[in-house]
Amino acid sequence: MRLSTRVALAVGASVPMLVLASGWLLLHVVSNDLRGHRDAQLRARATVVAKNAKAYLDVVGTDHPIMEEARHQRLVNSARDVGVRLTVPQGRVSAGPQPDPPPDLPAEASDPITVTAGDKDWLVLSLRIGTAKQGGTPNLWLFSPDTADDELTLVRQRVLTGALLAAPLTGAAAWAIAARAVRPLRRLQRRTSGLDPRTSAARLDHTPTRIAEVDDLAQTLQTVLNRYDEQVARTGEALATARAFAATASHELRTPLMSMRTNLDILTDHPDLDPADRAEVLDDLGREQARLLGLLVMLRALAQGDLVEAEGFATLNLVELVDASVADLRRTHPEASVSVHTAAELQVHGWEQGLRSAVDNLLTNAWIHGRAEDGVARIEVTLRLSRDPREQTVVLSVDDHGPGIITERREEVFQRFHRGSASPGSGLGLTLVAQQVALHRGRIAVLDRPDGRPGTRFELRLPATGVRDAQTTLSLLPRDWLTGASGQ
Repeated sequence: MRLSTRVALAVGASVPMLVLASGWLLLHVVSNDLRGHRDAQLRARATVVAKNAKAYLDVVGTDHPIMEEARHQRLVNSARDVGVRLTVPQGRVSAGPQPDPPPDLPAEASDPITVTAGDKDWLVLSLRIGTAKQGGTPNLWLFSPDTADDELTLVRQRVLTGALLAAPLTGAAAWAIAARAVRPLRRLQRRTSGLDPRTSAARLDHTPTRIAEVDDLAQTLQTVLNRYDEQVARTGEALATARAFAATASHELRTPLMSMRTNLDILTDHPDLDPADRAEVLDDLGREQARLLGLLVMLRALAQGDLVEAEGFATLNLVELVDASVADLRRTHPEASVSVHTAAELQVHGWEQGLRSAVDNLLTNAWIHGRAEDGVARIEVTLRLSRDPREQTVVLSVDDHGPGIITERREEVFQRFHRGSASPGSGLGLTLVAQQVALHRGRIAVLDRPDGRPGTRFELRLPATGVRDAQTTLSLLPRDWLTGASGQ
């Protein structure tokens, strides 16, 4: 059932009920007003009639027939449309309309009351005038036809007629108005009825109608479709990442696994191998196993970086993160000499696991490749705000005392699987650092040491206040460090 039809039926059913309810209230108010007005009129007429009745009683039975006749006529004229019954010594005087047959009158009717004579209702009011005022029975009665019920019946009929007419008329009017009012919604329904994000790339094209509900619904539908597209894209990225992980792992692990197989065959086929040769084979097995494990860990970290969602970002104290990373390096490599210079607190908006992995790899790279001529790994870590007042940037510097990197080769160190001839690593550590810098909209540079001594400085810059709208930022980044060109 269409919305306009529902509105028409609802209005067509509710309006008569409202008319009837309003009519009932109106009848109650009109009834009170009619009866109050009727009683007030009868009391006002009783005041005039009582004055003329008293004047008549003063002369009735005296020797002034002309005056008696004049006052009697004045009494009759004052009655007009009300009936009067006056008890006099010689009998009773009646004038105006009277109940027929005469009803039994109540002993007291100082306030108007209703009595029934035949099939007609009358208002009755009694007064004591003349000598009756001294405590006798009422001697003046006034009668007025009670027409309030007839008037109320007329009002009741008109209210009922109005309710019966209101149902079809308001229903038709409501249908016409609702049909026009929901026309933008029907247009929106027609535009969306053919949209199937699984089979078509067409999306909702909505022109604002200045109707808040319709425009809000259209915006919600557009948001839902956009989110669907984003999720489809992210699912595709996840599948591509999984395939790339499997393919890369299969390719990169083949060599260490074959080498390990060869060493295992040597140990199996030559149980009487010379102890020195056996120790060399076992040492080679250990190195290959460590390389294999490191490769898997790095591939997993790259895959996590390619798939991280905006919900993983939060405000972090980068000082605490760097201190924790340095503490881990000192614990695993107690021979390393690491000095740290940081501010009290520097906050960024980022992914804690990713940033921690980036700092760990920078320190590990300095420990492996940054040894001085005496073989000691001396590392200086500095964390500060940028000195340029135009930018709010946190600067992390890691300096070593190694042989350094020539300018022409500095970009290559961030490529996937780039390793030196003597490197024991997987060739993915600095690639992971570059990935995290890109995810956090930062910059990284390979520089000479500022003091002119041999060595390398890795300088990482991150926005101090962070990227607050991580959802928008992540959706714009080419996150293909494991699967595509970003990591090449």
